[in-house]
Amino acid sequence: MTHVYNGPGYAPMYATGAMCATSHPFGARAAIDILAQGGNAVDAAVAGAVVLGFCEPAMTGLGGDVFALIHDAKTGECRGLNGSGRAPAALQAADLRAQGMTAIPLDSAHAVTVPGAVNAFDRLIADDGRLDLAAVLAPAIHYAETGVPVHRRTAFDARDFGDRLKGAGRTHFLKDGRPYREGEIFLAKGQAEALKLIATEGASAFYEGPIMDDMLATLKAEGGLHTEADFAATAATSVTPIRRAYRDHDLVELPPNGQGATALLIAALLERFDMAALDPNGAQRVHLEAEATRLAYGARDKFIGDPGDGALDLDGMLSDAAVDALAAQIDTRRAGTLVQPRAEALHKDTIYITVVDDDGLCVSLIYSIFWPYGSGLATERYGINLQNRGAGFTLQDGHVNELAGGKRPLHTLIPGLLERPGDYAIPFGVMGGPYQATGHAHLVSNLVDYGMDIQAAIDAPRSFLDIATGELELETTFSDAVAAELARMGHTITRAPVGMGGAQAIRRDVATGLLTGGSDPRKDGFALGV
Repeated sequence: MTHVYNGPGYAPMYATGAMCATSHPFGARAAIDILAQGGNAVDAAVAGAVVLGFCEPAMTGLGGDVFALIHDAKTGECRGLNGSGRAPAALQAADLRAQGMTAIPLDSAHAVTVPGAVNAFDRLIADDGRLDLAAVLAPAIHYAETGVPVHRRTAFDARDFGDRLKGAGRTHFLKDGRPYREGEIFLAKGQAEALKLIATEGASAFYEGPIMDDMLATLKAEGGLHTEADFAATAATSVTPIRRAYRDHDLVELPPNGQGATALLIAALLERFDMAALDPNGAQRVHLEAEATRLAYGARDKFIGDPGDGALDLDGMLSDAAVDALAAQIDTRRAGTLVQPRAEALHKDTIYITVVDDDGLCVSLIYSIFWPYGSGLATERYGINLQNRGAGFTLQDGHVNELAGGKRPLHTLIPGLLERPGDYAIPFGVMGGPYQATGHAHLVSNLVDYGMDIQAAIDAPRSFLDIATGELELETTFSDAVAAELARMGHTITRAPVGMGGAQAIRRDVATGLLTGGSDPRKDGFALGV
């Protein structure tokens, strides 16, 4: 493990008991408080995640979706939960094509899939938690009711994306018609009332009764086809994680409809090259990651969608023969030709939280409303911010990700875990919209190929080939010389105006139980241990 002093910034966090790493201090504090009350990592992760909906309201909220990956150090078992929502049963791609649509508008009620998060939280607590739902939701109720001071990154997001809000969304998420500024107090008393109902009556209070009525009224006023039956049918799904070796490690992801297989494919392609021999911040490494991204995202768009009651055959993406064939297409000195860009919308923003408790239970959880402020819609009474995840469907006839009633869209949300069995496990997540799959492979390579510690691996400069635009985006921490060399290779270079996404991770060493955490300075959070 390489420890390098890069000047002022975060150092790795160490603890021997328990730890949380996430993107906002209040989320981390809520998680640690729940552990102190006798909860486990699952209780703590859910508590912290719900709090983050009020700390980062442009990123996530009760109207969104959840994916969780759980690793049990005692048994070595990994298990997953898919808490993503479905399109209303009456909504069909053919009908939208007949109206002349080629994609689902981001601000349309048709983009609002039924929120899966609340059901997923309830399921996680019931199946794997120690506390009841009321105890776990208490910190979020407190913050929603009494208010959260707006931190710097949250203020930037409000400034940049507040104009996406409309109707009751402007009432609940703006202050006197303008974005909240740093240091002002954001309150969500309507959502506090909703959470109190859920705490008292269970998750069913969200999917029936006055909260559901509030959501349905908003959606129907916008032309949505959602019904009471659509909300009643919402149920998170237990899933078996998928994994692939990277050098002497295992990268563990969730199966489709998430894009975890894309991260596995990028890592598999990078494994065909001697990454450790390259400058970690040099043009050659950036180029190889860009080319792996180009090929892997093209495969994703061809192979990944909602598998329904079955399982997608991923051999076309992940078999050794498929990986070898794709790797052979990479020219180590020249940018390749982009695949046809997708018509459906790609993910923009989210939050991530990871918790490890003193029993070695590791939780990797991601929670999102898709684009900043989701669809821009919020409900009148309770202020539930409604996601626009359905914009991730394609309207292409016969495509694996074609919109259909009751179906889940391709999801970019991916909680991850890196494991060297018998040595250590690292629950981790990387935010940043479509960057997530590339970000997983990049972080894994930082850890495995370059021996970086957790915090250094998170801090390291990031790049991303956006297959929608064909542009290779570089953070400002890359030198102009690197940018110029990449341009000579045939890449179209842009610079990221702010840091690219965010990440958190916790390493648990098997022999000692030592926890080492890191959190991204691109966000407002940190790792907090006990």
